Amino acid sequence: MEILDLKKLIKFYPNKISREMLTDKPEMRVALMCLEPGQKLDPHKAPMRLLMYVVEGKGTFTVGDDIIEADEKTCLPCDPMVSHGFKADKGVRLVVMAIVTPVE
Repeated sequence: MEILDLKKLIKFYPNKISREMLTDKPEMRVALMCLEPGQKLDPHKAPMRLLMYVVEGKGTFTVGDDIIEADEKTCLPCDPMVSHGFKADKGVRLVVMAIVTPVE
């Protein structure tokens, strides 16, 4: 069994979002994204189910037409082909774990 210590996997880059793939299997992909203040992941669509979990910090999330301010320990589910994205626009770093599963 693999144990992931998120504290050791969190890393930031000044000029781009840090993206660490924690697991990449057909049934589930998990990515850890770390954003410095001002960085963002532009809204986009994907043909999979998604759960965005705020590990640290706070920011603004887009899910479809909704704009949500979220902080630590907040989960934001997103259905397939619904636009989603987030930005570290609250003056602090933002760490998001994205869990993606295929649609059956």
